[in-house]
Amino acid sequence: MRHRSFGRLGWSVSEVGYGMWGMGGWTGSDDAESLASLDRAIALGCNFFDTAFAYGDGRSERLLGEAARRHKGAPLYLATKVPPKNRRWPGLAETPPGDVFPRDYVVDMTHRSLTNLGVERIHLQQLHVWSDAWVRDDGWRRAAEELKKDGAIEGFGISVNRWESENVLAALETGLVDAVQVVYNVFDQAPEDVLFPACLERKVAVIARVPFDEGSLTGALRLDSRWPEGDWRNLYFRPERLPETLARVDKLRRFVPEGSSLPDLALRFILHHPAVATTIPGMRKPGHVAANLAASDTAPLPEATIHGLRSHRWERDWKVV
Repeated sequence: MRHRSFGRLGWSVSEVGYGMWGMGGWTGSDDAESLASLDRAIALGCNFFDTAFAYGDGRSERLLGEAARRHKGAPLYLATKVPPKNRRWPGLAETPPGDVFPRDYVVDMTHRSLTNLGVERIHLQQLHVWSDAWVRDDGWRRAAEELKKDGAIEGFGISVNRWESENVLAALETGLVDAVQVVYNVFDQAPEDVLFPACLERKVAVIARVPFDEGSLTGALRLDSRWPEGDWRNLYFRPERLPETLARVDKLRRFVPEGSSLPDLALRFILHHPAVATTIPGMRKPGHVAANLAASDTAPLPEATIHGLRSHRWERDWKVV
């Protein structure tokens, strides 16, 4: 497992981290299997784990806390997120900032996450939605400063709205933001344009989320793929969207190196960019853990492959979380 420096915080983090949304309530989640997967990841050298209070109303945080206790002494970095107070995703500019991240609420939610995780300090606390329209608001600023000063958190970050990678640049100017979490994958390449250079300039760490485009880039979806009622993937992969998605995925298969896989290609594309500190695929089965973490043991993709994949950039605005 290769490691990278996590921006100005200087942590040495595994370049393939662990995204824990699926453990918080996606259909098919099983706590015992989730814990076994976390154990396997830690054994293979993964040390960066990203969760959120909103993932199962603290369920995912509690699972991560249990896993950390089972590996006491391992150098693990735990990241979580404060849900918007109004529970609305994505963040909208017209929403008053006091309805989303008032100071007392951010502090209280951080302490609830500390309890769920069973730790005295969270390595990285993030805001789970964002709009730069809120940048001048005193509430979130005071919370970030006070939580760091009090030792409740070490770093502070923002999870950027999907397909709005530049809607955080004003926040970076405050100097309060140590990390940005953004959707970045073979299809969603827009962060390379402006956000990544800004983060490199300011030594702000980048967490690349949704590396598999919510599953399409695993190559496992079919035209008849459906999920149980209430599973959000039914919204993301609506029947009218699946045919185009699968057609685009099929065009990527020719870039997969012999003996490799589409998920491996997807991860290695993300890791080619120097701005990325870590990427966080969701993994709920030990077999998936081993396969995904192996991307860090493989040589970087050839420049010709990167160049070919750039032509598969896909500009979307599906109005989803």
